[in-house]
Amino acid sequence: MTIISQTAGQSLRPSSSSGFFSTLATAVYALFERLEHRSAVKTLNELDDRALRDIGITRSQIEDAVYGQFKAELSRYL
Repeated sequence: MTIISQTAGQSLRPSSSSGFFSTLATAVYALFERLEHRSAVKTLNELDDRALRDIGITRSQIEDAVYGQFKAELSRYL
């Protein structure tokens, strides 16, 4: 009976710290994703126009290709 009476008063709601860590993990993931995208844009900008043409994009399409807004155009080559 002692165990039942002790656990009956406890809340089943998650603690506020788990929400904080979830938010923190989401923010860290977003930061790393942003840094990865920036690195990809920088790498592609360092290529010459011929190399970009070989992979099927122009210089003006680099950011769209990296951020996923160019999928429909690229998919016809796959």
